[in-house]
Amino acid sequence: MQNQFQAECYPLLIGSLPLENHDEAADLVFKYTPEIPLWAQLPALAQEKMIPQFMPGLPGLTIREDRTFIDTSAADFEHQLLAFYEEYMAVVEGSKDLADTRFVLSSEEARGFGTLLERLPKSQNPPIAVKGQITGPFTFCTGVHDENKNAIFYNEQLKDAAVKLLALKAMWQVRQLSGSGCPVIMFCDEPALAGYGTSEFISISKDDVTACLGEVIEAIHAQGGLAGVHVCANTDWSLILDSPTDIVSFDAYSYFDRFILYPDLIKRFIDAGKILAWGIVPTFNAEDIEKETTESLVAQWNDKVRSIENLGIDRSKISAQSLITPSCGVGSLSPELAQKVVRLTREVSDRLRSIYV
Repeated sequence: MQNQFQAECYPLLIGSLPLENHDEAADLVFKYTPEIPLWAQLPALAQEKMIPQFMPGLPGLTIREDRTFIDTSAADFEHQLLAFYEEYMAVVEGSKDLADTRFVLSSEEARGFGTLLERLPKSQNPPIAVKGQITGPFTFCTGVHDENKNAIFYNEQLKDAAVKLLALKAMWQVRQLSGSGCPVIMFCDEPALAGYGTSEFISISKDDVTACLGEVIEAIHAQGGLAGVHVCANTDWSLILDSPTDIVSFDAYSYFDRFILYPDLIKRFIDAGKILAWGIVPTFNAEDIEKETTESLVAQWNDKVRSIENLGIDRSKISAQSLITPSCGVGSLSPELAQKVVRLTREVSDRLRSIYV
């Protein structure tokens, strides 16, 4: 299924929208990106913020005084941990159906997933792919804390359980979305990787990150899905370009000058037939969103592609292996600005496809 997908500058969204109604969100998705629709995350709803949305199923999960954490001091924590691994192994060994486990996304935390599944059969034209997403393991494990407010990334036992939870939730999504009969793209959203290498995460090694990310990507691949990694700011891009991911999603609007500092890895990535998801439409600064036009963003994309061409890669190959996206999700924007971002993503894609495809 992975080899059936052709990127060809199609538009793709990152995930979040500033709405509270999933039908309205789906209307927007199918209006502007019907070729590759996704399930929308609506962070205006408390349970759909990117960390809480994927926490259900963790052993020791506790909500107390508006704080959600992993309580390793609970009397039954060891029992909960054992039950988690027993269920995980039952799925992996095939003695339990994944659909009947803690590793599914319920309608409570991901209503948009069900909305997408309902809409897909009603599409006027069959999509060329469908997209899901999950919070990446680095962002998740540095964002979830124990009872002492320590990030679970630093607890090997909790980190391992969390990564396995994410891997199987990603696997479940791919299985469900594969029912559409088209390729499935599954993004790992990793905004916290912008902080990798800083003093906050100084004790975390590259091997620590790549092992976690690799386990989730492997689960996606095991179901025939295409794996993408999205980082909405700068990072050590060797972490992603060297990983087994199929798609690198980056902020091409603000950070292309940092991304291009990895020329050999970029060339190897593209030569391997992998895909660049260009976040060419700004999302972080209202002034940028307001001032940019389809024409200005197409011109910027063309300018930046020249730097990739200079690595010895033909522009036709680059365009064939490119997706056009916003630089990040738009869940924190006003509905008006978010709509402009989504519209610009569509229009930039249309313009580039009219030239290169």
